[in-house]
Amino acid sequence: MIVGLTGGIGSGKTTVAGFFKKLGIPVYIADEEAKRLMMISPEIRKEIIQLLGQDAYTIDGLNRKYIAAKVFKDKYLLEQLNAIVHPRVATHFQNWYKQQDSPYVIKEAAILFENGGYKECDFMLLVTAPMHIRIERLKKRDNSSIEEIKDRMKAQWSDAKKQALADFSVENIYMDQTKEKVFRIHNHILLRITRNW
Repeated sequence: MIVGLTGGIGSGKTTVAGFFKKLGIPVYIADEEAKRLMMISPEIRKEIIQLLGQDAYTIDGLNRKYIAAKVFKDKYLLEQLNAIVHPRVATHFQNWYKQQDSPYVIKEAAILFENGGYKECDFMLLVTAPMHIRIERLKKRDNSSIEEIKDRMKAQWSDAKKQALADFSVENIYMDQTKEKVFRIHNHILLRITRNW
């Protein structure tokens, strides 16, 4: 069974995914795998340079700040970049998924609703947090400006729109409460699997 885990940027998806991992559930972080594939695949590299220019890569590898500045201000470029990367990540996920031996797995991705990936999941879990908390987290994490953060947020659906399609949701403000909610959701999923709901 596949449980999709998503949420707006800065909501704390990776934190929630980490709690599932501690419960022994295999977790696939799509954004991390996308970055890794963008680094190691010569085909992806070539296509990204054709789309965004030579500056998309530096001597150290992927120029994430440059790429983000280009695609989050241009919907067409973002769609083209996603069209290059997402099919490769989807194939990589399927290969990973076949190797897992667990009642369910977590697939964590930022735009599971936006790209239609939620349709391949059995359940959807939405992680939310108030806007001011998300902005503070992103300023600390990425050293991003408010303008950069808002550009990235504009590329994602609102929480209200996602909520309508989610089976579960976790408001991720206080770690203890988040951990407890994850534990309850985990047990609920196991119960549903056992009873074949």
